[in-house]
Amino acid sequence: MFSVTALGEVLIDFTDNGVSDFGQKLFERNPGGAPANVLVALQRLGHKTAFIGKVGTDMHGEFLRQTIEENGINCEGLISDDKFFTTLAFVALDDQGDRSFSFARKPGADTQLRAEELPKDVIANSKVFHVGSLSLTDEPARSATIEALKIADEAGCVMSYDPNYRDSLWTSAEAASVQMRSLIPYMDLVKISAEECPLLTDFDKPEDAAKALLDAGVSVVVVTLDADGAYVATKDGAQLVESFRVDAVDTTGAGDSFWGGFLAAFCESEKKPAEISIADAAAFARFGNAVASLCVRKRGAIPAMPERDAVEALLTDQA
Repeated sequence: MFSVTALGEVLIDFTDNGVSDFGQKLFERNPGGAPANVLVALQRLGHKTAFIGKVGTDMHGEFLRQTIEENGINCEGLISDDKFFTTLAFVALDDQGDRSFSFARKPGADTQLRAEELPKDVIANSKVFHVGSLSLTDEPARSATIEALKIADEAGCVMSYDPNYRDSLWTSAEAASVQMRSLIPYMDLVKISAEECPLLTDFDKPEDAAKALLDAGVSVVVVTLDADGAYVATKDGAQLVESFRVDAVDTTGAGDSFWGGFLAAFCESEKKPAEISIADAAAFARFGNAVASLCVRKRGAIPAMPERDAVEALLTDQA
């Protein structure tokens, strides 16, 4: 059985890497895409995972498939399509390592996954099924995502969701909100950023947004607060889990590495979502914070995901 199967985008992050000798901006090719990032984090923490998505039959798609396979992720559900180009994201970094994105995705191969291409046996053989919202921006991937959630729900998978909002990929914030909220009824574990609170709920404050999602049936809600840590909430309470202080080199993949760590700790607890106490959720988030703090010390997302021994060493040092 897979600990976690994820559906969504795998793409190239062309990350800002200074300027050339002639004064032209340089970009470094890094494999990325939020669902794939989460799976790499889990693999390096010792968990068996599978990916479902689509790339082109171009040099970037071949590179991404090779990267995913080299990281030990099952690729039965990764389709290569010669009709569409692999999605590219150009990532600019400011002095604090924070990012801004520009996408080449008109359409990208990741938006072209069809429901009939889903590996139903892989989904059904998963403890956790994880999705983001970028597969909801366009058809046919939107319908494929909904069908995959139905398969996972029927199989009894724990459902995990990180919307990972990127405004430039939606026609409007209103359209994004409608689609992003449509997945909430399926979900057990939800991670959102502070920016996403009003998109997923009618509230701006993390505390109010978390309560709204719990009231909607979610078992565990995490609102990530960048350097301030993570606000976690369950049916029996809520609390802030502080981050590990670090000078970030590149925050690309920070949230994904956090959620990979959180899901790893959840899987290892062997608890059902409804059984998770606030103490459990806080412990999962602390583990996730440790993973993220190591990730942001290096460039790129997938290349920066830490190994388990480094995470455990950090937790021991900070105990």
